[in-house]
Amino acid sequence: MDSTDNGHFSMNGGDGPLSYVKNSSYQRGALEAAKAIIEEEIAAKLEISTNSFCVADFGCSTGSNSFPAMHAIVEAVKRKYESSSLKTPEFFVCFNDLVSNDFNTLLSSLPPDRSYKAAAVVGDFHGRLLLLSSVHFAYSSWALHWLTEVPKAAEGLKSVWHGGEERQEAYDAYLGQFERDMESFLKCRAVEMVEGGIMALLIPSLPAYWDPKKEYTVGSLADLLRSSLLDMAEKGRLSKTKTEIFNIPYNAPIPEELRPILQKSNSFSIERMETLKSETLLNVEGQVAFFRAVHQNMLTYEFGAETIEETFDLLKKKLEASPVYADPSNDRTLVVVAILKRNNV
Repeated sequence: MDSTDNGHFSMNGGDGPLSYVKNSSYQRGALEAAKAIIEEEIAAKLEISTNSFCVADFGCSTGSNSFPAMHAIVEAVKRKYESSSLKTPEFFVCFNDLVSNDFNTLLSSLPPDRSYKAAAVVGDFHGRLLLLSSVHFAYSSWALHWLTEVPKAAEGLKSVWHGGEERQEAYDAYLGQFERDMESFLKCRAVEMVEGGIMALLIPSLPAYWDPKKEYTVGSLADLLRSSLLDMAEKGRLSKTKTEIFNIPYNAPIPEELRPILQKSNSFSIERMETLKSETLLNVEGQVAFFRAVHQNMLTYEFGAETIEETFDLLKKKLEASPVYADPSNDRTLVVVAILKRNNV
């Protein structure tokens, strides 16, 4: 990707298993940046009148980043009840992810001093998962950018990085898929959430423009990963045809694209929406570890396990060859924090 593409970055992969993989550093940075916003909106906007309170994390992964978020939300709700002289409710947290998620690790590492009951909810969050009007606070961080399928309009096209008319056609297809997936997510949450309930969405985003000679984003990092795959194909280590049409299954929209997508839902109102700089500060080793953790299973499924080590060695060399990636403060990746409220209908 280069600056002429206005920072657009959207990708999708093959028909392999999709997982709402989260990276601890990126998500931790997102939570730190958004925590004050979430706490302020709970204090100002959350409607409370119940003896039990359900929080749901959609796309929880194995919990290392979900647990701090759930703690912050529960504590903020407690303060809300205390300020209104109401009896503090019993808290229940639903941890959701796909069936491929490691729920054994999640459940075995639950904080022993937590002040809530916990349950695992298995399934794709683009469909119904929970009981009618049962959720008071919904949360999702670094998960909604994953797409459910290859956009039909983009099948057979070359990658969005190859330039030309196909790039724009593919980009439009990915953005359309992201919009359809978001619509499904919000439609299902509208059924599951109580009226007046709050939803906090932390969605990775890219600036409309950045200078690739001085800055980078999670999008340009993915561009280097794809470049590494193409290098592997040139060496005869991977199928060139398969590599050229392979894309990674997520879409990181620019903030200006996200707002109208969220506004389409008649069930939710946007109470607050802010674009924050990601506070993640990863060096080259950290970036390689991040991309390997997120993409290794997918690449293994698509290309086999025998070339994984070599692929990420190439990625590391590309990062080390560029002074841009030597300074973590050059990362221009953004996080959109959207606070939605379930409308009274």
